[in-house]
This record gives sequence, structure tokens and C-alpha cells, in this order.
Amino acid sequence: MLSSLASGSIFFPGLFLLSKRCLKHTPGLALSEGDATIVSARLVSSIQAIMASLAGYIIASSCEDVIEDQHWLTSTYILFAVPYFVYDIYAMFLCYWHKLQVKGHEEEGGRPKPMGSEVASYLRREFLMVLHHVVMVTICFPVSVFWRQGKGDYFQGVMFMAELSTPSVCLGKILIRYKKQHTLLHKVNGALMLVTFFVCRVLLFPYLYYAYSR
Repeated sequence: MLSSLASGSIFFPGLFLLSKRCLKHTPGLALSEGDATIVSARLVSSIQAIMASLAGYIIASSCEDVIEDQHWLTSTYILFAVPYFVYDIYAMFLCYWHKLQVKGHEEEGGRPKPMGSEVASYLRREFLMVLHHVVMVTICFPVSVFWRQGKGDYFQGVMFMAELSTPSVCLGKILIRYKKQHTLLHKVNGALMLVTFFVCRVLLFPYLYYAYSR
């Protein structure tokens, strides 16, 4: 348990820092601090989503009995991914702070805004997303690892695959940031985002009820 938590605590922040460093210092790319931070945060979110979806597919495809069958990857990946939600709250704040700088809101009356003011503004603006992350750590984590007592790994695996739409969402936001809304890539990505979001975030829940009733 502790090794999985420790691995996630190192992997996600480490990947973020490594990505940001590469984006800032790669010849021909050399993004600014703000752009490198925002792109790196999207990249880490996409990688986590791909890993979760792959883990979910492996788990779900390995369980014939949707209630009793177990797979070792279920609890292991949950423990590995929990630090991501803690890290992502901080990463989202960094992105928010850099966006304010670009808009010229970093100063008030000729002086930088107090950090407490920036944090409060961030929490108000991103309240639902921060709440989602807090709930994932404080409620979904103990429910998934301890309270369900090893039952329903299949359902947990299918829930992991809800993340499949995240890479398209992240790429779309990056393309919009760089004003690439009229490119073919943006249009293809938009179509893919709609399909994956509808299947993985909307149809997924009726399917879970169907699988349970069956």
C-alpha cells in the first residue's frame, strides 16, 4: 500500500516538473514559464487518464463474475492514483495564477496581490473541480479500497475507463489556447471528444446498472 502511494507521489509531480523543464529548454520550442506550466499540467492529466483507462480495461476484461472476481491492479492503481488528485489541485492553481499574469491581473494598485487573495479567488472559480478532487481522496478512496471489501472490481475497472475522454478535453484546451480552433486537428479532436465523453461519461452509468442487474 505505502509503496503504491509513494510511487504516485513521486511519479505525477516528477512528470510535471520534467515535462515543464523539457518544454522550456527544448531548442525550437522554448515555451514561457506560464505556457510550459499549463501544457505540462494537461499532459500529466492526459497520461493519468490513459493509464487509468488501460488499467480499467485490463481489470474489467479479467472479471467474469462482476461481483466476486478480483484483480490485483484494482486497489494498486487506486493507491497509485490518489496522489494525482492532491498534486492536480496545486497544478490547477499554478495554471490559474499564470493565466492571471497573462491577463495583467497579477498586480493591484501597483503591488502584487497577496497570495491568500489569489488562492481564495482560485477556490471560488474552481470550486466544483477542487471539491471533486477532495471527494475523490476523502470518500472515493476509502470506499474503493476498504469499505467494498474486495467486491465489484469489475465495476471499479469500468469506472476507470470514464477517464478516456480526458486526453481529448486537454488537447482541445491546448489548441484553443494557441488559437488553433480552425485546424483539422481541432475538428477531429472535437468529434473524438464528443464520442468518448458520451460513451464514457453518459452511457457508462446505465451500462453499470445493466451489468449489475444481469
